[in-house]
Amino acid sequence: MHPARLRVPEIIGPRQSIVSQAEDKPLTYREAGVDIDAGNALVEAIGPLAAKTKRTGVLGNLGGFGGLFDLKACGFKDPVLVAATDGVGTKLKLAIDTGLHAGIGIDLVAMSVNDLVVQGAEPLFFLDYFATGKLEVGVAAEVVASIAEGCRQAGCALIGGETAEMPGLYGDGDYDLAGFAVGAVERDAILPRRDLRAGDVLIGLPSSGVHANGFSLVRRVVSACGLGWNDPAPFAPGTELGAALLTPTRIYVRQILDTIQACPGAVKALCHITGGGLIDNLPRILPGGIAAAIDTNAVDMPPVFEWLQAEARLDAPEMYRTFNCGIGMVVVTAPDDLTRVRDGLGPEARMIGTLKARDAGPAVQLGGTDVPA
Repeated sequence: MHPARLRVPEIIGPRQSIVSQAEDKPLTYREAGVDIDAGNALVEAIGPLAAKTKRTGVLGNLGGFGGLFDLKACGFKDPVLVAATDGVGTKLKLAIDTGLHAGIGIDLVAMSVNDLVVQGAEPLFFLDYFATGKLEVGVAAEVVASIAEGCRQAGCALIGGETAEMPGLYGDGDYDLAGFAVGAVERDAILPRRDLRAGDVLIGLPSSGVHANGFSLVRRVVSACGLGWNDPAPFAPGTELGAALLTPTRIYVRQILDTIQACPGAVKALCHITGGGLIDNLPRILPGGIAAAIDTNAVDMPPVFEWLQAEARLDAPEMYRTFNCGIGMVVVTAPDDLTRVRDGLGPEARMIGTLKARDAGPAVQLGGTDVPA
């Protein structure tokens, strides 16, 4: 059986045109919704921002068809490249609704470079993708400025990106972000190491807040509470709710790399605590037969998570698999190296658990007085 033939009506005939004969003028790309001049203005605004992130290895300037990077110039002997890409989830919707765009680019960079460093890699360069229905140069420049700041914090170069203006695909004022980072690590320094064993220690580094995961639930909680983004934050006196929740994701790159360099061989594994929390992320670095035992009493849960837990009526296990709960990065080391690694990380580092032989139980086991039996 042949498929039915579809008759396409003749839209443009001998006496018809998509350009009005009365006006007798061309239908330009600008009138179709794409402003090339605005795009060029944004590139000019981005140039100085990207220049501030320049580091050893960068070749050429922003604006070419591709970014160039000389890996040999960075001094690696036997490098392995590590790549990561990510977005910022529905936290982006909060930035759009509040008009507070100054930190969302830091979130974007953090989500990728924190994933690179857990493999022992030094982030080298970053590219961004900004898409919108109608390009508002001021907003886009503010976003890219925050991306450049994230790159500066991570020590990587912003060497390129893409700005896409796509009318009809996004609502008024909406935009989307994605980021791509590349790093390098010496082949013999790739993490996690293979000698993780029972008795190794878990050190937690604090998060700056919700970071960029769990915002679908956050937004639902805010709606259920009848709050607006300009209302006072119930967990942060003197701060508006939207601004408090938009606190940028913390970037751990320099702190981690400096500790690895200062304590050779002492860092055995690292884990970036993103969507899925401690419960779903720690198993990604654990060998077979090993479980992570977390002492929840050692986790200093910030007020924002206490508020979310109370309003969403979540038990501890669900909290620890939804949010970072105050721990943004976990460092694994041997007991004999605990003191020097903790000293290298700084006074905020705290022991939050240990590795143990895994029986029939889960890969991550919560313990503490606040965890139901």
